[in-house]
Amino acid sequence: MGKVTGFMEYARQEEDYRPVSERVRHYREFVVTLDDERARVQSARCMDCGTPFCNSGCPVNNIIPDFNELVFQGDWKDALTVLHSTNNFPEFTGRVCPAPCEAACTLNVNDDAVGIKSIEHAIIDRAWEQGWVKPQPAKSRSGRSVAVVGSGPAGLAAAQQLARVGHRVTVFEKNDRLGGLLRYGIPDFKMEKSHIDRRIEQMRAEGVEFRTRVLVGELSPGTRVTNWAGEQVSAAQLLQDFEAVLLAGGAELSRDLPVPGRELQGVHFAMEFLPQQNKVNAGDAFAGQLRADGKHVVVIGGGDTGSDCVGTSKRQGAASVTQFELMPQPPVEENRPMTWPYWPVKLRTSSSHEEGCEREFAISTKAFMGEKGRVTAINTVRVEWQGGKMVELPGSEQVLQADLVLLAMGFVAPVASVLDAFGVDRDGRGNAVASTEPRGGYATSAAKVFTAGDMRRGQSLVVWAIREGRQAARAVDEFLMGSSELPR
Repeated sequence: MGKVTGFMEYARQEEDYRPVSERVRHYREFVVTLDDERARVQSARCMDCGTPFCNSGCPVNNIIPDFNELVFQGDWKDALTVLHSTNNFPEFTGRVCPAPCEAACTLNVNDDAVGIKSIEHAIIDRAWEQGWVKPQPAKSRSGRSVAVVGSGPAGLAAAQQLARVGHRVTVFEKNDRLGGLLRYGIPDFKMEKSHIDRRIEQMRAEGVEFRTRVLVGELSPGTRVTNWAGEQVSAAQLLQDFEAVLLAGGAELSRDLPVPGRELQGVHFAMEFLPQQNKVNAGDAFAGQLRADGKHVVVIGGGDTGSDCVGTSKRQGAASVTQFELMPQPPVEENRPMTWPYWPVKLRTSSSHEEGCEREFAISTKAFMGEKGRVTAINTVRVEWQGGKMVELPGSEQVLQADLVLLAMGFVAPVASVLDAFGVDRDGRGNAVASTEPRGGYATSAAKVFTAGDMRRGQSLVVWAIREGRQAARAVDEFLMGSSELPR
């Protein structure tokens, strides 16, 4: 503990943002990382709280008090070692994680939590700048082979862990670039893709092989594929060529809104809209790109994906952006004694909201309206919850102008064709069935086949995907070798 009374003496240090007028003109990151002194002051606020609930609040169980202490002492390199011991990719989580660790911070009971995420961000950015992040190839090879299907955070974390204990790892990705939803779901202004690229280069130096534009199994209706070149590999071929297979794809099937007018042009899933802009940012020519220029945009869905649609629409020059949320507006401040150390329900305003957006709560879409086959408006109604049921409020119907509607209501399931190709049992939500037990965890009903991340648990956070990828890697290693030295 760096300073015993630090939490009483210092206020929370927030990362700064570039001005709205500046940042909406480009797609680059705009968060200003804490400098050395501000990071030191922030870390000094960490309490000697006895039981650090932040550790358990963090899905990867980051050893937060330890790296806070090291930052306070100016020992940034050892802080990186501590951070990397539990998290393969802190540059991802330091940018896009909602920080459940901060909700669990003991100081958050009656004060502002320690800015754990900003300290993590500062550690890993300094590490890359100083050249401290280097490949860690295995000292010896095991002679065993593993196929990882999916190159999102779960697949990348598992692949890196398995390669570092000497296995031959090949990652299969159906899209033209690696990273999964990190690449094509998260806008560049939240996380530039150079962060993925340099991790890929590190992993290649560690022995991981990557194969893009390769579809495993069969292509099913509704599958999101970006620039897929058509190469296919059957499940039977993978099981023949590899001694274990880890399925680490995402929950890619978007939740639809089957109301009258859904077929109108101009009504699209968020994951039709967001990847296109990321591809353009990467330098790809894209004919017929979905754009918000000069349009009245309505985003249906109040979560992170909806927020990403808001920020992207603003940068494309939308005339107006309105975001719908079915649930009532949550309180600005949570009831801390009631919710701590768990994730609280409260009003969350993202950087995209601050850039200009009307937010409508407790509103439901009854129909899309249009002319000549294109959407022009939305028929809405106000709702409230009575006895656990949603009830429309009489006389509250309203028609709102809409030239572009983006459906951002979450994802319902992974691609069924991949799981079916391997004969993996699925639960009632369509996810692969696999436990997380210390022994035999992450194994599916199919021999030699494991699963992790959104494909197993459903739509979740990047940090949960990293945790599951790491734990699944240990399970695969135990399966291949009888025991494992990898951490869970």
